[in-house]
This record gives sequence, C-alpha cells and structure tokens, in this order.
Amino acid sequence: MVIMSDTRAPAALRQAMADTRIHAAGTGAILFDAGLSVQPEDAWFDPEHWQAQGKLLDNARGGRGSVVFVDTPTGICALRHYHRGGMVAPILGDRYLWNGRERTRGFAEFRLLAELHARELPVPEPVAARYLRSGVHYTADLLTRRIEHAHTLAEMIARRALDAKLAARVGALVARFHASKVDHADLNAHNVLVAPKDLWLVDFDRGRIRRNRGDWQLANLRRLRRSLLKLGACDGDEMRLDHEIWTPLMRAYEAALSS
Repeated sequence: MVIMSDTRAPAALRQAMADTRIHAAGTGAILFDAGLSVQPEDAWFDPEHWQAQGKLLDNARGGRGSVVFVDTPTGICALRHYHRGGMVAPILGDRYLWNGRERTRGFAEFRLLAELHARELPVPEPVAARYLRSGVHYTADLLTRRIEHAHTLAEMIARRALDAKLAARVGALVARFHASKVDHADLNAHNVLVAPKDLWLVDFDRGRIRRNRGDWQLANLRRLRRSLLKLGACDGDEMRLDHEIWTPLMRAYEAALSS
C-alpha cells in the first residue's frame, strides 16, 4: 500500500497507527486494534481452529483471496488468506517476497482500511492482520468485521436485481471514494457489498490513496464495467448494459463528484 494523501490524511493515519498494537508471534507478527477486549492469537487466523469450535460459518465469499466468516470473541469477522494472482500464482501460491513488516499485504491493507474508516468511508473495520515469515517469503492474513446482511453486487446480478436505481447508488459510491482520491486496485462486482441501507467497498489489497486525479480513476471504472459484463448483467448484452445500467451509474458518479 502507498499512502499519498490530501491534507486530512496525515492526522487520520497517525491516529489510526496510534490506536493499534503489534504482537510478535513466532516467525511473524500480529497487528491489531488496540481497543479489542481480547488480544488476537495465531489461532484466530486458522479456519480449522474455528471449525473445531463450531464457529466457522458456512457463508463465505470467493475470490483470489479466499474469505470465510468466523465467530471470534470480538464478533463475527471475515477472515481472508492472501493468494497471488496472475502468471506467478501456480508458482508462488500464497507466498510473497519479504520487503519489510509494514509492506506485508495484511499490514498494508489494515493500515489503509483504518485510515479510510477514520474518514468515515464505507469500508469494513479492520480487526487484526498477521504475517508469517519463512526466509525471503511470507504469507499473510487479515480479519475485518463482517458487514451484516450484505450481498455482493455479483450476487445481485445473478438474482437479476441490478437495475438503474442500484446502478446509480453504485456510481455515487465509487465517486465518494474517488473524491477522497482512493484508488481501489480491484474494483469489481464481487467487491461491492449491498446492505439494506448502505453500499460498501471491500478488498483493498494493493489499494492506495493518490495525490491527484488521473488515469487510475478511469481504470477503476473500466474494470467495474468489464466485471458487470463478465457476470452477465443485462444478459451480457453490451448495448443494453450501457443504456440500462452504465449510463445511470455514470450520471450518478459525475453528479456526486460535482456536488
């Protein structure tokens, strides 16, 4: 994660870092919210630990970083184990090159989420992150609080529940993050959550806060549009998608940015 932020960010980031603790654990370390009533342990990042206690919930979200929901002493959380994507995935799997503690995937995403949460943006609250180091490589995990009663936008597409009204809400959501110069590295329908009252963005692995506007905003939007088409919005009909979904989405996006 790279934080290149506006004038509000340094204070928010300093506060986020002040409210966390790091606990050395074997070959790695755990970063966690200092306000937790219970200090997280290594076992918290092991799905089998929760399964043995009957606290591994059966509703999970897929993706490159596999997610399961676990009932922890601090509440129900989403537990994600980081996996590589692209051509290196078959070779390295879940291993990343060590480049310092704060650059580990889990620590970096935890810090970014903490800042975005401090800015009152709709992101999951980070609970704890862990890395385990082995030589020049490490593996990483992240715990965040579950967004209650939420469905992914991908699920809404599968249910044929994505309409112009919901599309406009998605457009306004993306604009809210772009107005704060937040670059979501993997903006797709799986990472937009639709809850009864609000919409949320999740999975900020490799996300960043940028100093200026630029091509990254268009890249975010193009990635989202490709995702909608791939998942069968408007039955994969590109002309229908543009007319029924993408046009109201972009109108709401532009209106939110200009307001």
